[in-house]
Order: sequence, then C-alpha cells, then structure tokens
Amino acid sequence: MAETVTISGRTSPGPGPGLLASLDPLLREWLPRQRWFAGKGRPVTGFTLVAATELLPLDGALGLYHLLVRAHQSPAPGDCYQLLIGVREALPPRLAPALIGHVEEGPLAGHTVYEALYDPRPAEVLLEALRTQARIGGLRFERAPDAPDIGPNLPPRLMTAEQSNSSVVYGDTYILKLLRRIVPGTNPDLELPLALALEGCPRVPAPTAWLRAEFADEPYVLGVLQPFVQGAADGWELALSELSKGEDFGAEARSLGRATAEVHVALARGLPTMTLGHAQLDLLVNGMTDRLDAAAQAVPALRPYAPGLHSAFSALANLAAEGHTWTAQRIHGDLHLGQCLHSPSGEWSLIDFEGEPSRPLAERRMPQPPVRDIAGMLRSFDYAAHSTTPAAPGWADLCRAAYCSGYAEVTGVDPRTDPVLLRAYETDKAIYEVLYEARHRPDWLPVPLSAVRRLANPAPDATI
Repeated sequence: MAETVTISGRTSPGPGPGLLASLDPLLREWLPRQRWFAGKGRPVTGFTLVAATELLPLDGALGLYHLLVRAHQSPAPGDCYQLLIGVREALPPRLAPALIGHVEEGPLAGHTVYEALYDPRPAEVLLEALRTQARIGGLRFERAPDAPDIGPNLPPRLMTAEQSNSSVVYGDTYILKLLRRIVPGTNPDLELPLALALEGCPRVPAPTAWLRAEFADEPYVLGVLQPFVQGAADGWELALSELSKGEDFGAEARSLGRATAEVHVALARGLPTMTLGHAQLDLLVNGMTDRLDAAAQAVPALRPYAPGLHSAFSALANLAAEGHTWTAQRIHGDLHLGQCLHSPSGEWSLIDFEGEPSRPLAERRMPQPPVRDIAGMLRSFDYAAHSTTPAAPGWADLCRAAYCSGYAEVTGVDPRTDPVLLRAYETDKAIYEVLYEARHRPDWLPVPLSAVRRLANPAPDATI
C-alpha cells in the first residue's frame, strides 16, 4: 500500500537562494551528465533560481524540493530546467544511481541530495497533488473536468529509457511526463492532446491531469499525466524486432499511416489552418536553404551533394512562384517510430507532442504542412532498415509505400502525389540528421548520407 504523504507547500523566498548556493557545485557536475541536458559540450558557469517550492519539509527522514533553475553557459543564454531534489541524511543502496552529491554548507549542510524521481515517496507526492488538485506556492496541479478520479495505491516506477524528459508510471494505469527543459508559454505537449480529446480522437491518450506554474507573471507547463497504454510496444523496438526476424512490417506501417492521418484530420478540424502562398513558401524555403548551407559548412561529407540538395528547395520555390499553394495546420512536429505505441490489440497511439525541443516554442506551435510529419516517419523507416547488418533498404521502401497508402485511405490524398513538397521536407530532415550524427554519433553518419545521395539525385520518375 502506498504510504500517506503530506505536502508542505512553501515557496521561495525562504530557503531558495541559500539552497541554490549550497547545491551549485554539485549541480555543475551532475546536470551536464543527464540525458535531457541540452547544453552538452559547454561548461556551466552558474545558476539563477527561477523558483523553489518545498514539497516535503526537511523535518524528518526525507525532504523534497521542486526547483526551476536557469543554467548559464557561455556564449548563449542559459536554459531553464525543472529539478526534483530529494534530501536525506544518507541514501539507501537502492537509490545509489540517483545520487547528486553531499551538501557541505547552507540550509542542507550535512545531507545527501539526489534525483527524487528514483524514490517512490517523492513520486507519490506528485500523484497525490494531482489527485487532490493541489495549489502549492506557484505550482498548480490540475485535472481534466471529465477525467475519472485518480485512485490511490498506484505504485510508481521511473522509466529509465533514454529520453529528453522524465516519465513515471503509476501502477500501469497512468504515466506522468515531466518536462525537463522549460520555456514559458503554451506547450504543445498539453495543448494538442487536449484539442484532440475534444475532437474525440482515440489515437492520442487524453490528458488526465497536468502541472502548471506561474512565476514572474510567466506561465509554464511542467508535466502531463495520461493513461498508460499497458502492454504497448514502442514503434522503433517493434520495427527492429520484426526486421531481426525477417518479418514484413507492411501491415503495421499501413495501420500507422491511417493513425497519423486520423490525428492530422482531427487537428485540422479542431485548430486553425492557413494557406501557404508565395510569400510564406519563400520564408520556408529560405529556412531550409540556410540550414543546408550551415550543415555543409560544418560537415565536409555533405558538400558534394549540396547542389543537388539545393535543387529540392528551388523546385518547391518554383512551384510557389507559379501560384501553387499548400494548407498548413498544427502537426505532431517530431514524428518518428519512437513516438508511436502499438497496443496488444494492434492499434497505434501517437505520443510526445512537444515537437523538437531545440526549436523555439513559437516555431513549434506554428501551422505547418502535414507532410513534415510524414517525412519524419519515412526517415524513421530508413533508420530502422539501416540498423540491421546488412541494411535492408527494400524493407524501408515497402514500409514507405504502405504508410503512405494507409494515410491516403483516411485523407483521400497520397503524400507521394506531391513529390516536390515531400522531397523538400525529407531533404530538410536528412540534412538535420547529418548534422546531428556528425556531432553526436559519427558511426551513424552513413545512414543519413545514403538518403542525401538519393535525395540529391532522384530518378526522373521517382516519387521520393
């Protein structure tokens, strides 16, 4: 049975400034090692406290602080991170992987601090606050009006798979995603699933509850609680498993295409759309061209293909100049196999609507052509095919065809019938991948480079 927890609710001022000063040397070492830390490769030069909220008072065996901390790194402005800091006199062995360090001075002197999400009791505090719709300092724990009550006795466990945020599963009933890199404003990871729930779209788990904050008159979305899809397989792992067995993935890809289309249709129905004409396409093409030029400057292996890749963008600009227009709408923004769950019943769900965290929030919330999501998924099939030895490009081709056919079954429009737009977006994605792999995973660089060769010199009758 879950232990009863009491929430304190004091917010800085109080221990905040002194607390951060005492944690500073420990966080400088610990924070850059976290998977979700965005500033790798640049030393942290200091911290600014945005907010500190005491969730459990340090008057017993355990204390808990919720912090929003800005990490400063030269030359760029620092990012703001959400931290859950547990405090104990000493860590039991089961919490050794969560260790941040031992505090030498300040209000926590003599104590050990650690990543609290590894510990069931602090994780229970968060669920209890959501269940009771607590207000704790500047933190607001809210629940969807039509959501069922969140029951007790849901043991938490931290998901340890590498990801850009942190997730806690409660009793195989709910999953709480806590955003780590925090920016003020309306976050699409809550905004879009709420809109899809209103449209009755079953392909995205409807938010049950969420955590917001308002500090210095700026709103933040900090976390979202959604139903946990029990027994579901991650799309990436499922694809690799089928590949390893030599199994066809066509039926799954077709079903995933239908699911993607259902989400796009619901988003277009529930949120504003817009028409992209010549002026808007010029801006879009210029952005793609600038990203290509910057990537070619940074990755010499890309340079021989730059002229052919430029032609993908100039072909789109030429169509716009001739008067062609396209519809833009809200989309997923970072769609790939790892953002999809395949349930035991065979249904697909789409998750993680945050978009690419490295892009500004305003850009992530802009309407865009749905083909951007489609291009991301096509690139994901290609990555899966190249994860085997030898590579299986024919497998990726079958998946591409099945996925696009499934998409057309719902929308009536096959993405391959607009090859210029599809090539431009797939080219833009492959260029991003080349830059990413060159910087972070050089062994994977041949994967996007093989796509670059194809996209720079498409066959005359190719449908990309």
